[in-house]
Amino acid sequence: MMIARVLEQLKAITHVLSGDRYARSLIPTWQDIEVLESVHKALHPLLEFTDALSGEEYVSISYLKPVLNLLTTSVLAEDQEDTNLTRSIKTKVLGYLNEKYSDHSIQELLDVASFLDPRFKTQYITADNIPAIKTRIKNEMLESARRTHNQEKRARIEATPRPPSAVPCGEKVKKSLGSFFKAAAASSSAPVQLEDATEAELNSYLMTPTIDGEEDLLAWWKVHKINFPRLCNMARKYLCVPATSAPSERLFSTGGNIVTCTRSSLKPAKVDMLVFLAKNM
Repeated sequence: MMIARVLEQLKAITHVLSGDRYARSLIPTWQDIEVLESVHKALHPLLEFTDALSGEEYVSISYLKPVLNLLTTSVLAEDQEDTNLTRSIKTKVLGYLNEKYSDHSIQELLDVASFLDPRFKTQYITADNIPAIKTRIKNEMLESARRTHNQEKRARIEATPRPPSAVPCGEKVKKSLGSFFKAAAASSSAPVQLEDATEAELNSYLMTPTIDGEEDLLAWWKVHKINFPRLCNMARKYLCVPATSAPSERLFSTGGNIVTCTRSSLKPAKVDMLVFLAKNM
């Protein structure tokens, strides 16, 4: 922003400095201007992305994969009119970003988050990684569904009143022959039905058209929660991660403005309430 301001006011700066014989040596030369323009051309597009990613509005981690792809293919791509300095800056920025997100676990997290975003889905995931991401999401959906099913089953058992037994105390209850087949059928069909339902839900989600990039993905999931209940739980788990630490850093700054030297005796619960009111009113 400083460099852009200098380039914008270059004529005025030159005019002011040229009027003072002691400051004429500070007038930017053509080499200085070329350096400033090269730096401005490389960094100015990044300013807009930084403002968007660090904005106060909700920005999910699912944005990172598309943004990295856009920076690599468009914003920071080398242009024929770029100077050597501009190319060098772009190369170093891309190298830093690729190294920062090169870890396999981070890449997998970004792929899963992008997959669960109805604006992107598999658009920014490499074709070789799509089967692995689908398998991971499917396994997590199955694990979550089984855990929820077991919890509901235990809750029903605990809530069901037990009738007094009509069998005399000490006498063993005999099972009927049909009860063995019923138990075997239930144990063998339940996992298969759950796996088939999970696979169908995942495929149905992929068949739905992607939404516009300006639409609210949380509102979309709220509407489609009925159609994709298991995937909605996955989206709630991953899409709550912010794209940057800027929102949390702003909260720390708000807390610092509230807890001052003259208000150092505030209780933690009171600080929480004041920070909440400051950010939501």
